[in-house]
Amino acid sequence: MSNTPMAANPLTRAVLEIDEYASGLGWDQPARLFALVDTARLKAQEPALAAQLGLEEESETSGLTPIEQDEIPTGKALDEFLGTIAWPDAVVGCALTVERLMLPPSVEASVPDHLDGARLTEWVASHPERQEVRMTVAVLRDGSRDSALRLREKDSQTEVLTGPELVPGLAEALTATFAD
Repeated sequence: MSNTPMAANPLTRAVLEIDEYASGLGWDQPARLFALVDTARLKAQEPALAAQLGLEEESETSGLTPIEQDEIPTGKALDEFLGTIAWPDAVVGCALTVERLMLPPSVEASVPDHLDGARLTEWVASHPERQEVRMTVAVLRDGSRDSALRLREKDSQTEVLTGPELVPGLAEALTATFAD
């Protein structure tokens, strides 16, 4: 399924695999949540599921397998929804892909102070320098994190930015899903 680079670490490969999957679905998609499981453990403990996911042919002994979860409820704020999640021990990490509008840093100083959430969203949506972005963020129980950003105007696999600190707030929210 994936054309992600083998030189990347397992978390980066998982993030890029999810980004590639989301890209194949097109834009204007709802947020998607994924459990990340240890591929070798999955193959050993759940061979039928591993076969269903097409993992029986893979020779890789280390890695993470993303498993998409049920749809995120549309009527609930993302941060509220994430606060309701509890993962079983077999899940070593999780990832989320979500589309948002962003403004370049040069615009931050011109954001009006008096705008609340809804009006700020409208202001950003009507700003001529806005950009649509798909963010894929993944975290592991041990605190490791990685992310990928894809701009709609540069929607190409070669134009995906990656790094652990690209979306720190979302990474922190996902990490909190593992708190006891």
